[in-house]
Amino acid sequence: MLKKYSLILSLLLILLVSCHRKSTPAGFRSETETGYASFYADKFEGRKTANGEIFNQSKLTAAHKKLPFGTQVMVTNLANGRSVQVRINDRGPFVSGRIIDLTKAAAKEIDMLGAGVAKVRIRFKR
Repeated sequence: MLKKYSLILSLLLILLVSCHRKSTPAGFRSETETGYASFYADKFEGRKTANGEIFNQSKLTAAHKKLPFGTQVMVTNLANGRSVQVRINDRGPFVSGRIIDLTKAAAKEIDMLGAGVAKVRIRFKR
């Protein structure tokens, strides 16, 4: 009898776990984009970004080809699970396969400075 209840309980637990969906960070949509991130070279420091701001490697900002300026984006490094929230203030990247360019400060937060490029998932804030 105990074996029967244990089996039923185990099956229910498996069913519950398989139906569970990963939670989305507060304020972020469940839609994602996956691709490669890179970070800006130092030569861009002090230059104007596409929205007119002065580029600063120590800020948590990024470039994306289409997202509106000011959009908040959660970037997650798929190799280590580390995430950083950035604000879109520039256009790019203009290298095939890359979906976002980060400042060095943002790249450091997700531990991709050494690699230079990392596979990431991005979520857009509402």
